[in-house]
Amino acid sequence: MATTKLSSKGQVVLPLSVRRSRNWEAGMQLTVEETPEGVLLRPAKPFPPTTVEQVAGMLKYTGPRKTLKQMEEAIAKGVRDRHARGRY
Repeated sequence: MATTKLSSKGQVVLPLSVRRSRNWEAGMQLTVEETPEGVLLRPAKPFPPTTVEQVAGMLKYTGPRKTLKQMEEAIAKGVRDRHARGRY
């Protein structure tokens, strides 16, 4: 079990092995929760929780239907265009 110290500024350094195992990087925001067992750190969620009802209207498409072949061709064209611009 790793140990750490609390600085005079209230800062705690998390061991590198813990940060790597959780993919936590410098600048990442964490929530701090007091529990009966101690203190719990969790990654802060970047967006507030939403429900399906709040976003379902964004899913509506009113244009003409596309075939699977048309969709695959559009995706392939997008990849080719990005590659041509040096993006992949």
